[in-house]
Amino acid sequence: MSAHLDWPFFEPRHRALEAALSRWCTEHLADVPHDDVDATCRRLVKQLGEAGWLQHAIAAKPGDAIDTRAICLLRETLARHHGLADFSFAMQGLGAGAISLDGTAAQRERYLPRVARGDAIAAFALSEPEAGSDVAALACAARDDGDAYVIDGEKTWISNGGIADFYVLFVRTGEAPGSRGITALIVDADTPGLQIAERIALIAPHPLARLRFSGCRVPKTQRLGEAGQGFKLAMRTLDIFRTSVAAAALGFARRALDEALQRATTRKMFGQTLADFQITQAKLAQMATTVDSAALLTYRAAWQRDQGRNVTREAAMAKLAATEGAQQVIDAAVQLWGGAGVVSGNTVETLYREIRALRIYEGATEVQQLIIARELLKGT
Repeated sequence: MSAHLDWPFFEPRHRALEAALSRWCTEHLADVPHDDVDATCRRLVKQLGEAGWLQHAIAAKPGDAIDTRAICLLRETLARHHGLADFSFAMQGLGAGAISLDGTAAQRERYLPRVARGDAIAAFALSEPEAGSDVAALACAARDDGDAYVIDGEKTWISNGGIADFYVLFVRTGEAPGSRGITALIVDADTPGLQIAERIALIAPHPLARLRFSGCRVPKTQRLGEAGQGFKLAMRTLDIFRTSVAAAALGFARRALDEALQRATTRKMFGQTLADFQITQAKLAQMATTVDSAALLTYRAAWQRDQGRNVTREAAMAKLAATEGAQQVIDAAVQLWGGAGVVSGNTVETLYREIRALRIYEGATEVQQLIIARELLKGT
């Protein structure tokens, strides 16, 4: 059991969950193929569903609460073992999150059990070419057409784009200016008028795409919540999963520290090991301190949310500290590995590519700084 699980943030069930997942990861994620990212993601989603892990990412019944600490422990553990496994788990939660929060009984029954079993792949479609961090600026629009909405426009940077079975889509319906005129819709991937316009390749391969909507007709029964309330729903969904991004970064950082310690204690140079040099010891000490600092902020935010408290500031602090800190820890691990650290396929090289995106998605570092400052200034 990891030492931090002794912290008072956790209950016995959390410790048991982490131990069980660690055993499962060791057995199932040691040799995951990478030749076909789409196929690998589909396989991982199915495996995670069959093993029961995906049920933690959804709220199966109205009124059920998603356990934020459980989500974070699962993401930290998966990320420590395999970045794409973490991605596959997280996107099922994020993609179905709005349905968990505000879905009708029929919507929940149609989508959530399939998501939990790994039989349906979910996606969260919010960002646009000119509306990333500034969500209220989105332009993809849906006009009212009797018993349906007709959608025109584009979305981009959509995780699981191209392999998803459905998209939770946020569109402008115009009830009011800005963020008050946005509505959430569930759009099945085979709906006429929905096209995968472009697949986007990243430095750490994940399924990603730009979507185009041309006269895409969606029944109003696919609307999530009230018209014009989609922005609030998107923010509530992100509020659940933003802290878990910090947890994923923490998992990457812990793996990098493990790799750095292994290298430092076995690499011979100048008649001693790399770990015998004081400069190496100072670097390892800084890495360990950064990891623990991020962990404390991450699980403080997760614990507070599970107590029903507002965690806007705490979640932003956790994401900022964990993602920026993980970048520093992983960079230090690459440096300790030397030339071997930049060889394609080396664990620290893979981590170096994996961590970069986490500093941007679900709110870039600069946006987190603005959120923290705004929350601080409320009290002045």
